[in-house]
Order: sequence, then structure tokens, then C-alpha cells
Amino acid sequence: MKPLSLLRVAILASWILVAGQVSAKTLVYCSEASPETFTPMTSTADSTMDAAAKTIFNRLVEFKPGSTEIGPALAESWDVSPDGKTYTFHLRHGVKFQSSAHFTPTRNFGADDVLYTFNRQRDPNNPYHKLGNGSYEMFAAAGLGSMIDRIEKDDDSTVRFTLNAPNVTFLSGIALDAMSILSLEQTQKMVAAGTPELIDREPVGTGPFVLQAYVADNQIRYAANQDYWGGAPKIDTLVFAITPEPTTRVERLKANECQVAALPPPSSVADLKSDPDIDVHQIEGQNVGVLGFNVEHKPFGDVRVRTALAKAIDRKAIVEAVYQGTGRLAGSMVPPAQLGAIKDAAIDYDPEGARKLLKEAGYESGLSISLWAMPVSRPYNPNARRMAEMIQADWAAVGVTSAIVSYEWGEYLKRTSAGEHDSFLLGGSSDNGDPDNLLSYMLSCDGVAGGSNRSRWCDKDFDRLLQQGRAESDPAKRAEIYRQAQEIVKTEVPGVPIAHSVVSIPVRKSVLNYVMDPFGRQNFARVDIAE
Repeated sequence: MKPLSLLRVAILASWILVAGQVSAKTLVYCSEASPETFTPMTSTADSTMDAAAKTIFNRLVEFKPGSTEIGPALAESWDVSPDGKTYTFHLRHGVKFQSSAHFTPTRNFGADDVLYTFNRQRDPNNPYHKLGNGSYEMFAAAGLGSMIDRIEKDDDSTVRFTLNAPNVTFLSGIALDAMSILSLEQTQKMVAAGTPELIDREPVGTGPFVLQAYVADNQIRYAANQDYWGGAPKIDTLVFAITPEPTTRVERLKANECQVAALPPPSSVADLKSDPDIDVHQIEGQNVGVLGFNVEHKPFGDVRVRTALAKAIDRKAIVEAVYQGTGRLAGSMVPPAQLGAIKDAAIDYDPEGARKLLKEAGYESGLSISLWAMPVSRPYNPNARRMAEMIQADWAAVGVTSAIVSYEWGEYLKRTSAGEHDSFLLGGSSDNGDPDNLLSYMLSCDGVAGGSNRSRWCDKDFDRLLQQGRAESDPAKRAEIYRQAQEIVKTEVPGVPIAHSVVSIPVRKSVLNYVMDPFGRQNFARVDIAE
């Protein structure tokens, strides 16, 4: 008898756990990485947002499934003052928080939870500000700290946000997965018990699934939240089978060991499309893969060196080899579908020009640097190791020696956030479809302080344009503002946009109601399994 795989054993165990439910349904998702944490506000990784924000939590407002349109969630409606500075949110009644092994709620969701969630991030003097890793990259990168003047509770079901100035990015900012609403009561009880770490390990949200068990680098298991305000999910058990190797994810999908898989290797997409039992959902990704330079490390403070290293790499060859038909050469840090995106990065492959610039900067005899490469495949970069090797070879051709460095995913994000690297491969998927999102996250001065701007580049003129873009409501004027901002990036070269990818998610045809997220995230609240 052939032995069962660990994944099949896990699925069997989950069926046993729901014994008595004859028609119990389990969906297994082959994910690409372990979550950094189960507290979305202290994370930036898609793996955390999929495993926590989209499963366990909700936001005040959320993007409608498969859309960039904002709709109600924990706030069932809101009003905006005539001057555009005050947003009054009317909270949904009767929303229950989940329970965990160490916490059972005594009250429903309310205004105090909203104030806690936002004030913990915006106020360094808040008693809970330093919980977890005390870092709120997305909050800082979205500019919410400087945007919000005050947050007030009118009553248990009404919260009023007053902004320092009108800002067209506010609603999309609070719809970010990192702005998931946490339970104040759980935090108070865990801190009082001397176990604040349980907030991150035993999350309780208002979302469609309840965390049951987590084995790092192996699997996460959830049960349907029968009290979910949006209606109990159709599936009884959701399993994240953590499978970092892309080809293994494909094998498991074909064997029906998982029904949805993250990010297949580009070389497998055509084969998956020909499989009669599998649908491949695809979307032009609102993302960008980037090679960045840490301008705080010598010699990257010199724009001549940054420009030389940019010109030394053959981006077209990299896109062909790494993306294999599922990516296009990037013209900007802003994805082409977004407002004001420009098409020409002004970085031509020019090894001779690179050598001249290096000589002019005093590095004719050579240069030795580190090049950090991600350990996981992401929508914006399916194979960072291969990309790093090609960049390494291109740089060697102009006299630059580079050592490729990598760490486990969570450690990689932590260390690059702290600025330990010389150069690095990363990128991002837009969280809201607005050009401000990626530009602010990757390149703003607030992003330097918050840790999301891993280039550590702060340009006051660029930041001033970001502020203008947030305040301008006319789309044509906003587009021009963001074009000007991108021109500064082209001149200063804090990073090199490599590619925008087409995101592919293979799904077995037994899965019903699957909707692809325009931002590359996974949401299983409404999916079903054919019987």
C-alpha cells in the first residue's frame, strides 16, 4: 500500500475533525511561504495578508471581490464633510469577534476596536505601540500618520476621522489589508496576563475563517466562522499547505492534493492550461519587480554608480529568461494600468557607458558589493535567484564583483527593512490600484523611517509631489503630478524597474466561485467545492 503524503494526512485529519458533518468540505491552497505573523499591521508580505488579513480579519472598508472599487465592510456606510477633511463611519452592528485558546470575547466589535487599531500605529505614546515588532511599514508608507489629525468615537457604532487636509487616497489607504481591525479586548487581556505574544500567534478577528492550528513552514488550518457577519463560508475547512518550491505546487495541484496553487513557474503555465481539470486564471499584474540600491551604503550615494549599474544589466534578456512570456519590460515603478504611468525608464543596456560612469566615479579598477535575492517566488519576480545570477554576470562584465545573499523570507524582509544590504531584489504588488501606493511604499521619505523604502532614498521634491498627488482630486492633474514624480526617479535611479508580470493562479475545476484578486491576494470567503 502506498503511504499517504503528509499533506494527505493533514487533509484526512481535517475531515476527521469535522466528523458528524457528512458533507464536510475542505479546500487546500498550496501557498508559497509562511506568514511573518498573524497581525497584519506589523507585516508587509503577501503571505501574511493571505494567511491573516484575508482569512481572519476585516477592514472598515474593503475592495469589492475582483475589483478596485471600495465598498462597505465593518463600516456599513460613511459620510464625508463638504471640505473633504472629515469622514464619519457608521459601524456594522452585531459583528462578533472570534475566540482563541486563551481568549473568549465578552462584547461585539465596536468603535473602541477601530480607535485601538489606528492609534496603536499612529501614536508612539500609545501603550500598545511597541507590541509585536513595533513596526508599521504600510501605515507609514501610505502616509496615514501625517494624513490623520485625530480619530474620535461619537458612540459605540460611530467613528470620526479628521484629516489635516483633504486627501483622495484616504479611503484606499484604510482599505489596505494591513489596516485590519484587531480586538482591543484581546490585547488588553493578553497584556494583562503577561502573554502579549499571543496576539500575534492566536489572532481573533471578525473574518470568514478561524485559525485552528499552525505549523511553521508546513501548514495552516482554519475552520469556517459560522458567526461571520458576511455569511458562513461554503467550505468547512481551509488548509494552507506551505509549499515554497513552485514546481512542487504544480505537482500537488495536478494530484489534487491542493485545489488552488500560488504562482506556478512561467514554464508550467502552458501545460496547466492544457489540463482538462484545471483552469488558469490570469490578470495583468499591478506590480513591479525592482532592483534597488541602498543609497546609505557607499558607493550608492553617488548617482553615477547607480546609473552605471543600471545600464550594465540587460533587462530585456532578464525578462525573457526569468518571466518566460509572462512579463513585460517595466518603464516605471508605476504599473502601466495605473494613472500617470510612464513607459520609458530611460535605462538602455549600455556596458560601455556603464564603464565610463564607473571610471568617472573613481571605480575604474573595480568594485565589490552584495546583491540580495529573495528566497521565494512572488508575482512580481518568479525567480529572484536566477535574476540575481544574470545581474551578477552583467556586472562582472563591467568590473563589478557581487556576492549573492539570501535569507529565509521573514528574515530577508526584516534585514532589508533595517538597511543591511547594498543592493537588493524585491518589488511590490499594488494594494489599491493608485500610483501613490507603490511610489510611497518604495520611495517616500516616510517609507525610509517606516522601513518600506529599502533604497533609503529621500528626495524632498519627490515627496512634495506625492503630497500634491494625494490632495489633488482632478485625475488629469494627478496624472501629471505622478509623471513628474517618476521623472525624478528616472534621473536619480534609487532603483531599477525590471518587469511587470502577468499573474497566473491555477485552480482545479472542482472549485466554484473563485474570483481572482486584481492585487494578487487570495480570498476564499465565498469559494465552494463541487460535490
